[in-house]
Amino acid sequence: MFTYNFMQNAFLISIFIAALCPVIGMFLVLRRYSMMGDTLSHASLAGIAVGMLFNQNPVLSAFLMVSFFSIAIEWLRKHFRTYAELILVIILSLSIGIAITLLSSGLVHANIDSLMFGSVLTVTRTDFYWVLFFSIVSLFLVYKFYYALVFMVFDEEGAAIAGVNIKFINYLFAVIVAATISISIRIVGILVISSLIALPIAAALQLEVGFKKTLLYGVLFSYIDIFSGIIISYWINAAPGGIIAINAVLLLLCVLFYKHKIKHRGSVQNE
Repeated sequence: MFTYNFMQNAFLISIFIAALCPVIGMFLVLRRYSMMGDTLSHASLAGIAVGMLFNQNPVLSAFLMVSFFSIAIEWLRKHFRTYAELILVIILSLSIGIAITLLSSGLVHANIDSLMFGSVLTVTRTDFYWVLFFSIVSLFLVYKFYYALVFMVFDEEGAAIAGVNIKFINYLFAVIVAATISISIRIVGILVISSLIALPIAAALQLEVGFKKTLLYGVLFSYIDIFSGIIISYWINAAPGGIIAINAVLLLLCVLFYKHKIKHRGSVQNE
């Protein structure tokens, strides 16, 4: 299995994706923005369609388009504070409209199945270099602004009073989210990127072990989900995105079962 170049490329890319997605997911989940990942993953389809129209790298075009929509979400958030969910509907509608128009008009001639569902067969070394670049930059920025991001998660108004430039951090984080989604397309696929962003963190939160440990457990669960998904998809000849999503849900259920057993055992001992 590992003698094939495409599998080597897939695992190399997965090393970075599996770490970056839950790191970004941690801040999105705690800010109640879990569905932002799903909205922007669909927005990446518009970026891919535009990239194909102009014969550009789909990862780069998806990043540029998703960055635009991420910043638009952050800008619209100020105008729809009471109905924040409407922002995601607006962005989703516009991006899907652009994608469907381009793909159905005949202007773009390409098979996007591998991008919709993920594929280890289409992963190239060029894709790996793009993922490496975006991952290093994104993780560095999260590390540099880590405490500001954590402060804003729990008290954005307090962070502003304390002197944190919340406007700059929010826009910067929006671009980091865009980078995360765009580089995950090849392996995970557009339809299930949000599962890799949110579900490992959802599982880690059940352990109730504090912020940093939750983040580390989220990364660990992400590695389990994506590596097992790629291996299983190779052996059963299926798209890795679906397997990764199923694994993420199963792992979450296992953690919930473990939590239930621990609580049950504790209540029995107390009696």
